[in-house]
Amino acid sequence: MKEITDKKKTATITFRFDTEIIDKLQNEAKNHQVTTNTLATQALKRFLEWDIYQQRVGLVSLNKPVFVKIFQNLKEKEIIEIASTMGKDEMRDVALFMKGETDAKSFMDWFEMQMLNSSVHVSHMIDDGTHTFVMKHDLGKNWSLYNKTILELIFEELFQKKIDVKYDKNMFALRFSE
Repeated sequence: MKEITDKKKTATITFRFDTEIIDKLQNEAKNHQVTTNTLATQALKRFLEWDIYQQRVGLVSLNKPVFVKIFQNLKEKEIIEIASTMGKDEMRDVALFMKGETDAKSFMDWFEMQMLNSSVHVSHMIDDGTHTFVMKHDLGKNWSLYNKTILELIFEELFQKKIDVKYDKNMFALRFSE
């Protein structure tokens, strides 16, 4: 198996920032044991690929314990109904709006980004054309079921592909072939 890595061209550009911002950036880079350039690139990438869309697509921030409590109190039947009706359509529409296309690759790029921006740890491996995503979230079994339901429906309806999803209270994993 190989892990996905993207080699991209780089260019140099100069910005002028307040010294307070530069000091904070350098301190955070040091705390994360990365270069200031790496941290600035990560911050700009997140802003351009995620943050600028949050308000436009109606995403809201919610404290993790509150989120867990809400999902934990729903019954399995309610989770499946929410995921099957509005959840699937909303996820598909937001992914299309943010990525501009709806093939399996662009959708999963968006989904991985959504997970990472939701404090979910993601592992993505490719082995002979088969993609495996493992998401460690600690958000409860109902949240795993919610995502399982949505992903199976989107892959079946939109991409005419079957996916294999396994889940528990802390993780879910999905596998599909190209």
